[in-house]
Amino acid sequence: MTSDSVDGDSVDADSAGADSAGAAEGEPVTANQDGNVATWAGVATASTDDGVPAWLAPLAGRAANMPVPAPLRPPAGRGRAAAVLILFGDGPDGPDLLLIERSAGLRKHPGQPAFPGGSVDEADGGPVRAALREAQEETGVDPAGVRVLAVMPELYIWRSDFRVTPVLGWWHAPVPVAPGDPAEIAAVLRVPVTDLVSPPNRLMIRYPDGRAQPAFRVAGLVVWGFTAMVLDRVLALAGWEQPWDRERLTDLPASDRPAGWPPLAS
Repeated sequence: MTSDSVDGDSVDADSAGADSAGAAEGEPVTANQDGNVATWAGVATASTDDGVPAWLAPLAGRAANMPVPAPLRPPAGRGRAAAVLILFGDGPDGPDLLLIERSAGLRKHPGQPAFPGGSVDEADGGPVRAALREAQEETGVDPAGVRVLAVMPELYIWRSDFRVTPVLGWWHAPVPVAPGDPAEIAAVLRVPVTDLVSPPNRLMIRYPDGRAQPAFRVAGLVVWGFTAMVLDRVLALAGWEQPWDRERLTDLPASDRPAGWPPLAS
């Protein structure tokens, strides 16, 4: 339900980024789909014994224990439950990630790239079903084709009072995807991981209040806010991150500012 979407809020990057994901570094190279020649993050792209691609297995083993810095830990008794689906597949250009672009006419988070997701309904019974349901509604993903690999720790977004649970999934049986409701979802994107980790596509953007946060330039979009923060940590946790300049801050010109900019004032 996009009206209760959780992505797009900014977080305190100084505190959130200070606690590294603690994963071993690895330099990715383009992977092919048959898994016979190319490698990804130093491992063969063939599947493991349990069917999970070898390039995804390290992240699957670490995701549930992702370190969460104190400012992002949900306070006791506060926050609305929400979930997002971090869904990796094997696309025509190698490993990729499913993202959505929200419609420009929305009242909340207009035009912003995000993970599929939203509020956890009572009927969901928890974050896994919520994440899969939202992904199906927003993109057409068939939950039967998704293998849930890990339920990651909750992250608190104080601006919107959401307790967000990222759910890591492997898209073992992908289907064509498209916006479920064009009034809410403008586009559904399969973004190659090679694009996400490419140093020229990574930047630290300065917010109007002076804070800086990681962002990505991919698929003609600027991915920022909560989505970029989680993605930054996931790439490091998986060992896919390539060295890039976190010290160089970028002030986005008006013509280059993402939809919904600037974020809500605190």
